[in-house]
Amino acid sequence: MRAVIVAAFVAFALTMALTPLAAKLFRRLKAGQPIRSDGPQTHLAKAGTPTMGGVVFIFTTVLAYIAGHLVLMALPEADTEMFSRPTGFTATGIVLIGLFVSCGFVGFIDDWLKIRRKHSGGISGRAKVIGLTIAATVFGIVAVYYQGSIVTSEISETVATPFVSLSGATGSFNVTEIGMVVVIVLLVNATANGVNLTDGLDGLATGASMMAFMAFLIIGFWQYRHWCGGAQPADDLCYDVRDPLEIALIAGAAAGAMFGFLWWNTSPAQIFMGDSGSLSLGALIAGLAIASKTILLLPIVGALFVITTASVMIQVTSFKLTGRRVFRMSPIQHHFELAGWSEVTIVVRFWIIAGIGVAIALGFFFADFLRIAG
Repeated sequence: MRAVIVAAFVAFALTMALTPLAAKLFRRLKAGQPIRSDGPQTHLAKAGTPTMGGVVFIFTTVLAYIAGHLVLMALPEADTEMFSRPTGFTATGIVLIGLFVSCGFVGFIDDWLKIRRKHSGGISGRAKVIGLTIAATVFGIVAVYYQGSIVTSEISETVATPFVSLSGATGSFNVTEIGMVVVIVLLVNATANGVNLTDGLDGLATGASMMAFMAFLIIGFWQYRHWCGGAQPADDLCYDVRDPLEIALIAGAAAGAMFGFLWWNTSPAQIFMGDSGSLSLGALIAGLAIASKTILLLPIVGALFVITTASVMIQVTSFKLTGRRVFRMSPIQHHFELAGWSEVTIVVRFWIIAGIGVAIALGFFFADFLRIAG
């Protein structure tokens, strides 16, 4: 737990210190966020606010992850062997960080083109999907095919325990290894774009992502305390997850970075995360769900992202079929802006929705454990 705390604190402190410096640098470089002319008119006042803040918390999260491992390596041998856990860098950690950084790079290209063209349109939607798919495919192949695979080709389908790969859970179906790679690609794309669509108001996506990372920190550490050690499950209270400590460590680092970034990103934002931030966050959230084998919990942990994405799908479908719009504007947060809600009111209320989703997800997770323990 000390390593997780150190990683979270390092990420928080570095992000707090570096974000305002990055904002000043990007402002001098005229890396301001272009504002859509067809968006809410109140957003026009935000024109010129520095963007690409995601570069900062990607960098600090990676440094914090390394710092956490330095702590693990420095712990007394008795402490590190308490649960027979590896202290070195693992395949799980490396591919999760790789997914985080590579999807952030896709977003960085999008941000850079927006700034260069001085227009809100960056890379095309197709190019963005291709970039995310390449990153997710590499992650999926390593996760499924690497020796001692991070995930298996089975997904639980039972009503009682559909959410976690806890030994003792019954009723799973095999999607095949190739099918699991496809599932991973779809999850990464969906979650990355969900966070990207949610990132429309100051602090909204930052706060919601922070809650999601806190959920996976708790899940990862609980699995770490009830781990099978990479061997065949010895009893019913044993999680067959490859590297649960890595999950907790990375989630803790990302959560700490979000805390630090939120200080500067809350309304009125001094810097935006940009697509470099939103795409990387969504990809990492999906990756943590995949690595912890809680992929069916993902829509609940990311309930706000699901709602935001659904609002866009409903709006587009309705307009194409009937010529009418369901919402005044989508994503749904802009509908409430046009309805007269203040930006801060929308953000706080949407954070509450995100928090409720996280609480429900954790409730299902621990209820499953208690069911088997009982």
